Amino acid sequence: MHHPHLQPGTLRPAIVQRTAHALQSGALCPIETIQTVIEDGGVRFRVRAVSSLRNKDKARKARNAGGNPFLPYDAELFVSDISDDHVALLNKFNVIEHHLLIVTRCFEPQESLLTVPDFAALLACMAEFPSLGFYNGGAAAGASQAHKHLQLVPLPLAEGSPLLPIDSLLQSARISGAPGAIRAVPGLPFAHAFTPLDLVAAPLHELARTACERYRALLDSVGVRTLHVDGAWLQSAPYNLLVMPAGLLLVRRARECVEGISLNALAFAGSLFVRDAAQMQVVERLGPMNLLRRAAAGGERGGEGA
Repeated sequence: MHHPHLQPGTLRPAIVQRTAHALQSGALCPIETIQTVIEDGGVRFRVRAVSSLRNKDKARKARNAGGNPFLPYDAELFVSDISDDHVALLNKFNVIEHHLLIVTRCFEPQESLLTVPDFAALLACMAEFPSLGFYNGGAAAGASQAHKHLQLVPLPLAEGSPLLPIDSLLQSARISGAPGAIRAVPGLPFAHAFTPLDLVAAPLHELARTACERYRALLDSVGVRTLHVDGAWLQSAPYNLLVMPAGLLLVRRARECVEGISLNALAFAGSLFVRDAAQMQVVERLGPMNLLRRAAAGGERGGEGA
């Protein structure tokens, strides 16, 4: 079935308009946070802590809401049609303003592999304004919904800061090696794979195809295999993917939480979210890099600490 597609130049105004409307109607429930910067391993991590008890409750409810919120989706949160296969919705319980979900129209499991149409939908949105695309591959990678959805947040992640906290480490990885080759990012103390990708180099369909090929190569290099189950291609292990102006970064995951702190793909971009002051103290004590190392597969042998 043919659906309307995203018209260039319309996404940002649609997000701004829909956000204002959904805030007024109460459909959008932002979680207010206080930001702290913690420097660790050459990265200025941004740690957002929930600023009040009321919001803390709301955050917990968001996490435990039953059912599939995307089928049918809340019309109040609808931003735009993207493609035949995807729509853009506001993230109901957003920590970062204008946080967008790119959701498949029909149910697909979050553990199914990303496809060329998935990348086309994400990259069409990313072409509209400076942004970070990401994917939480499975519950252990921080995905809170089982229905396939990619995500996008505007850059910079904080006023007056460089686009992305981990940009400082990515620069050297970008220029080393052949274009398209998979390499490690110096300074990241956990198993990962990175490949540069010029997001403005080619027509969208070519770019989506290239991005998807490189994503499959990244999965391969961190040992995430492809499983064929009931006619669907699924991942063999959880992972996070970041789609950044600098390229693609993929991290295989061992666990969702470290010391009770839930980590998703944004954590690996340098943006963490904690529920209270006690969790903030844990981040300060252990250091963000340590948390990431323990959340990533191959980062820490053995069981999870208390």
